[in-house]
Amino acid sequence: MREIKVSQITEIVKDLCIKACTELNPDVQQAIAQALENEPSEAGKAVLRQLLDNADIARSEKIPICQDTGFTVVYLELGQQVNLTDGSLNDAINLGVKQGYTEGYLRKSIVKNPLLAPENTKDNTPAIIHTDIVPGDKLKISVLPKGGGSENMSRIKMMKPADGVEGVKNFVIETVNQAGANPCPPIVVGVGMGGTFDHVAYLAKKTLLRKIGQRNPDPRLAELEVEWLKEVNKLGIGPAGLGGRTTALDLFIEEFPRHIATYPAAVNIQCHADRSKTFIL
Repeated sequence: MREIKVSQITEIVKDLCIKACTELNPDVQQAIAQALENEPSEAGKAVLRQLLDNADIARSEKIPICQDTGFTVVYLELGQQVNLTDGSLNDAINLGVKQGYTEGYLRKSIVKNPLLAPENTKDNTPAIIHTDIVPGDKLKISVLPKGGGSENMSRIKMMKPADGVEGVKNFVIETVNQAGANPCPPIVVGVGMGGTFDHVAYLAKKTLLRKIGQRNPDPRLAELEVEWLKEVNKLGIGPAGLGGRTTALDLFIEEFPRHIATYPAAVNIQCHADRSKTFIL
């Protein structure tokens, strides 16, 4: 059994929060650069150039890629042979978020008592934490800051089994089309299919941890990802909604078994920053 002190987790989460918000992942930056080469719209090209310049400035000056530094979503893959010591795992993660958003001068956007007495928590906690228990003696920590603009454009739909694949495709295209410029395109589209009402939304968001171009290992789903991405980019929304070929950088699909009487589908949209960082302890 391997022991890990939760204080180590706090330090890692703090670092991941800061880096996720200030350092655009290389795969995203490369995808934007590639889009710039292929984009026929002059307005679209101008936006893509600005996004690349913005990413370079954010990295070199250690300032946020976007002023909305998001709701902190944390994904854990905890090995069965790991023994966590010296405190609470969730408390350690939230302390890391608090330190990261404070020391990194990141905007604190989380409001407690949202229904009757909204008040900013002033440290961007609590985080949303998803924990999977897996074989092994490692702990994989992924931090995904999710901005409000892109989250507002995400949707879930409890469809009928008779709607089939075409029904899900139409739902995805309709969702992106209705979102328009609001989620700050070029976007990344996460699609979840199956499970239950709550689980399908989890599937859609977790796909956003994939690298740009990382296809689903199921060749049938991989083919749909490529096909639906082409359909999304035919909408002509373009960078910043100013028109063009580059509405989305990628589209990911994840599925899970469903009940015979249900057909849940979810679309989680991520903005052009597509922020996430991962560390394996």
